[in-house]
Amino acid sequence: ALLVESGGGMVQPGGSLRLSCAASGIIVSRFSMRWYRQAPGKEREPVATVLSGGVRHYADFVKGRFTVFRDNEKNTVYLQMNSLKPEDTAVYYCNQVRDDRPTLSWGQGTQVTVSS
Repeated sequence: ALLVESGGGMVQPGGSLRLSCAASGIIVSRFSMRWYRQAPGKEREPVATVLSGGVRHYADFVKGRFTVFRDNEKNTVYLQMNSLKPEDTAVYYCNQVRDDRPTLSWGQGTQVTVSS
């Protein structure tokens, strides 16, 4: 299976970005999929999860600002990020999760930089 993240970039505080996670070798609708992020000098942390049944969970620090969703026809998971803050600056990754743990090899991630 292969996961390819894209959509990152540089944006000013308060701006928006939509990240994409295109999957091959797995069907994203059949699994729980999670977005993670890793800021410089910090450990990778969970950001948002969409379960196979469609229920979504968010880290407290993104609730009300980020939305995770799937396009089953495109076999892609998205992360819509609004009201971005400088502390959202990180490399963002997606992965399949099972028993609350990532199961696939990490992709290259996509860099998000929030700065004025």
